[in-house]
Amino acid sequence: MKINGNEIRPGNVLEHQNTLWAAVKVQHVKPGKGGAFAQVELKNLIDGRKLNERFRSADTVERVRLEQKDFQFLYEQGDDLVFMDNNTYEQMELAKDFVGERAAFLQDGMTVTVEMYEEKAIGITLPQHVTLEIAEADAVVKGQTASSSYKPAVLENGVKVMVPPFVAAGERIVVDTGELSYVRRAD
Repeated sequence: MKINGNEIRPGNVLEHQNTLWAAVKVQHVKPGKGGAFAQVELKNLIDGRKLNERFRSADTVERVRLEQKDFQFLYEQGDDLVFMDNNTYEQMELAKDFVGERAAFLQDGMTVTVEMYEEKAIGITLPQHVTLEIAEADAVVKGQTASSSYKPAVLENGVKVMVPPFVAAGERIVVDTGELSYVRRAD
């Protein structure tokens, strides 16, 4: 679907220079002299390169719709993670570095959303919140105020997060997978 340069929004996936790009930041500029344009920061979905591009309102660019499929995480196999399509039960392997540091949050049976383009995985989205147990946490220092002081803690998956002083080792907490941060105690 072709769209004008001034219709590009952050999160749009575009086909530009014969490859796929995601619009990260879009800034509309109206200089005193000349026509208005959109200054767009693009990130290559294939190799991760970044590009700053100017699109005038008269320019057209191809907007790509990605197919989103739900997959269930099965297990880890060496440097690969094995997922199963919830509809067809076909298995797919993705490299651990494709998922990135969030791979530590994958749990058996967890449902993730994989964005596909022409049957190739382009991106992966984990659930927003995951419940994990704290393996170790520093002791509370007397005199610290609860409002501003957080202490480091290590989760059962080895990820370090900052938690409030009242949270102790052995407790289960809810963690935001996007921000890698503490949300609340688990019920």
